[in-house]
Amino acid sequence: MGKIPRIYADTSVYGVVFDAEFAKASEQMFNLVRVGALRLVTSVIVEQEISVAPKAVRDLFEEIAQDTEVADVTADVIALRQAYIDAGVVVPRWSTDTMHVAVATAARCDAIVSWNLKHIVHIRRIPMYHAVNARLGFDRLEINSPLAVVGDERDETDEEET
Repeated sequence: MGKIPRIYADTSVYGVVFDAEFAKASEQMFNLVRVGALRLVTSVIVEQEISVAPKAVRDLFEEIAQDTEVADVTADVIALRQAYIDAGVVVPRWSTDTMHVAVATAARCDAIVSWNLKHIVHIRRIPMYHAVNARLGFDRLEINSPLAVVGDERDETDEEET
């Protein structure tokens, strides 16, 4: 068995578990965490954002927290967030979104998953995040929605009918 992927989930992934449009992929991802197929990483940023979320979201976060690694917000994270802003990945108003990417990058996660399709999982922004990370000597961070981490060719829904 290979290395278990370390996945940073931003706040949006928790929140949409109760949204019909996105719930299935997020819940499947959390189930992979529950069975040990993924190692979930979070941060104090997610904890703070979740603290003002609806009770059902807070309850899910608390339940999953027992299986979650908490990454630190370090000086490297703050500098990396500023480098994203300086590079024009996002404007300063959205710096919290880049903070999630910076935490995941500095914590050497394999990927960040998010439903933030405007400031994180965006075709124009992803290469910009990668360029800043490469320039500053960080490894490549995969940036995806939960859809990209929940399925593979062996999914039971893809099996041939007998």
